Amino acid sequence: MRLLVTGGAGYIGSVVAARLLAEGHQVAVLDDLSTGHADAVPAGAEFIQGTLREDAGRVLVGGVDAVLHFAAKSLVGESVAQPAMYWDHNLGGTLALLEAMRAAGVARIVFSSTAAVYGEPERIPVDEACPARPTNPYGASKLAVDTVLAEYARLHAFGGVSLRYFNVAGAWRRPDGGWLGERHATETHLIPRVLDVASRMAGSTAGEATEPVKIFGADYPTPDGTCVRDYIHVADLAEAHLLALDACAPGTHRVYNLGNGAGFSVREVIGRCAAVTGADIPAVAAARRPGDPAVLVASSARIHAELGWAAHLDLRAMVSDAWAFIAAAGR
Repeated sequence: MRLLVTGGAGYIGSVVAARLLAEGHQVAVLDDLSTGHADAVPAGAEFIQGTLREDAGRVLVGGVDAVLHFAAKSLVGESVAQPAMYWDHNLGGTLALLEAMRAAGVARIVFSSTAAVYGEPERIPVDEACPARPTNPYGASKLAVDTVLAEYARLHAFGGVSLRYFNVAGAWRRPDGGWLGERHATETHLIPRVLDVASRMAGSTAGEATEPVKIFGADYPTPDGTCVRDYIHVADLAEAHLLALDACAPGTHRVYNLGNGAGFSVREVIGRCAAVTGADIPAVAAARRPGDPAVLVASSARIHAELGWAAHLDLRAMVSDAWAFIAAAGR
């Protein structure tokens, strides 16, 4: 198939694009490079630097069988500070994409949604029947796209799948031996932040102090007192997108949650990072952040039952691959 990957110069989008190429598909990547990186676009993919509003139509007219949509703003704090930007980009941009798809006769789409649509869920693990009550504009804008996809399925016979997940980690090794991994101008994710501390420790001189990792809350009702969060390896996530592509059926919109089934605490993550890097990573307890639930873990029962997907790569693989990516990049 010929496939369009929007946001394919970003972390997850680039790995999915690479996997699609490895499966023998033709891939076009559309990305405005506002947060992505041109050198992350995998070799063999056609790259179009542009926006959903201005450029999706001309790419789709060239002949596309389906779209995998990753182009979105995704920082929670930024969404609270600039909600209009998130509504304009995430919802407005997607509406422009969907209308361009309709005009071009392309009716299959896999959407990279988020488990943030559930806000502070009423039960754990979070399944698809949990009420969607987002607590920030980022989650709300993603939920709005899910709603729009359901309407396009009903009104225009689109086949859509939305994948909702919490935290993604790890990196993917390309066939040429290079790595595709996580690199954000503003890094908010725990594993790359902890590995950054380890990297700076490795590059520091003897006796030079390294700023410790902050643990926001060490008195939660969890086994070690720190928050428990769901993580999945980016390679497992890419596999879910490939399965979802095959599951797009005309007139239906499916929603699947993705998770590892158990979750890992902040201290577990720091400990695993220390074991992989060999660094004695310093960490200090800090005050809780407002609105942080003790445990956030998603249930993958539905996608496992219907599509056969399950997370296979563990926390060690996530940390090891992310560390290999950092080493390869010389960071």
